[in-house]
Amino acid sequence: MDLNTITGVVRRPPDLPGVIWRPGDAWLAGGTWLYSVEQPELDRLVDLTTLGWAPLDPSEVGLTIGATCTIRDLYAYVPPPHWGSTPLFAFACESFLSSFKIWNSATVGGNICMSLPAGPMITLTVALEATYTLWATDGSERTVDAVDFVTGDHQNVLAPGEILRSIDIPAHALGKRHTHRRFSLTHLGRSTIFMIATQTRGTTDLLLTITAGTTSPVRLAFETMPDATTLRSRIDAIPDEVWFDDPNGTPNHRRHLARHFAEEIRVELSEDQP
Repeated sequence: MDLNTITGVVRRPPDLPGVIWRPGDAWLAGGTWLYSVEQPELDRLVDLTTLGWAPLDPSEVGLTIGATCTIRDLYAYVPPPHWGSTPLFAFACESFLSSFKIWNSATVGGNICMSLPAGPMITLTVALEATYTLWATDGSERTVDAVDFVTGDHQNVLAPGEILRSIDIPAHALGKRHTHRRFSLTHLGRSTIFMIATQTRGTTDLLLTITAGTTSPVRLAFETMPDATTLRSRIDAIPDEVWFDDPNGTPNHRRHLARHFAEEIRVELSEDQP
């Protein structure tokens, strides 16, 4: 779609000088959502594609994903063999409501900053205990936990002009056992609920992340594997207003799915698997 209100584009050089952020500005990376609908409130785009951010930077401490990393790059990534939870990368990419052609342009950071309940990059990074580095136009930066970034449907903690720079996933999370469950009304439809569970190898702990069915991510942590009653009670304690309501599912339906899948996950991770 042509954005006929845009009167200027700022292409920022790699040294990142400050940009005077003003009403009507928008960051441009993949642009797959930006160009999909009318944006009458915008008159200038600030282009991120020339910044040269590394898409994926593995190290001993974990994996840094540049915000402009495309979904295609993430899907194609071949991780070290000891990072056992990285098969989740491909599954999260396949959970997009989009054509594979969109993957060539759509970015990890863009999906996170859209902050939709069904954003699979949100699910992935929250489940893997990531932190986000945010940059302000004055050059300052701050770090937030992924689970605290999205605050509601299409809402997050970004201040005006602030941008997601990178996503850091710690090595200990990348080495965990994992399982997942996802439900949608149609084969390639938007997620009604998307849940990922991880467990530290050699322990009985449980970290359960619930998204898509809730307006913001919910992460439930247990030092030891809970029994069925305890697990269900923690899900039932999620406030009613947190459950998402849209044509893909009612709050009651999503709560039911969360209970059902959580018990499947509990049983699966309780088994003695290699």
